[in-house]
Amino acid sequence: MPVDFTAIDFETANNSRASACSVGLVKVRDGRVVDKAWWYIRPPFGHDWFSEWNTRIHGIDESHIVDALLWSDQLDDLIAFAEDDVFVAHNAGFDMGVITGACEASGLPAPDYAYLCSLQVARKTYHLDSYKLPVAAMAAGFEDFRHHDALADAEACAAIIVHAAKRHDAEDLDGLSAATGARIRRIGAGAMDDRPAVLVG
Repeated sequence: MPVDFTAIDFETANNSRASACSVGLVKVRDGRVVDKAWWYIRPPFGHDWFSEWNTRIHGIDESHIVDALLWSDQLDDLIAFAEDDVFVAHNAGFDMGVITGACEASGLPAPDYAYLCSLQVARKTYHLDSYKLPVAAMAAGFEDFRHHDALADAEACAAIIVHAAKRHDAEDLDGLSAATGARIRRIGAGAMDDRPAVLVG
């Protein structure tokens, strides 16, 4: 099954989308995980404080990022891992918002990437009471992972997409998008192409 993508998940220090404090990345080729990466991130200045609520959720605080590189120093590593892949994330608008927000706060242009939301895919694939990541991942056969660990969440997201592609007999992400109605959208310069056409008459 030639399903290729990079699953991505961020944890944030506070309610600012620019406050990424860790990232997990999972590369999938032909429906199989072939590489993984994870690291802490020091958020851009002004977005680098930790809320008690966020720390309670993911367990990360200032002590974990004291030696981490800034977002601006790590963006190239993220791009090098993802290459030209489509990103996949659960509630992808959040994670793509982290990329654009952290870039904006760092004075950098957001990289140009296509992305697909596994939450939207799950809603058209399973019949569940909830489509939160742990529940949807369980439906895909991926259980007992540490939710709100960025790498574990990226692995769960990848499992959902691979399983859903099999369920829908989709040969690639375009086929999965067509089968579920979950649009492949874009961030960065390509985001302009993602806007619906405006008819003038």
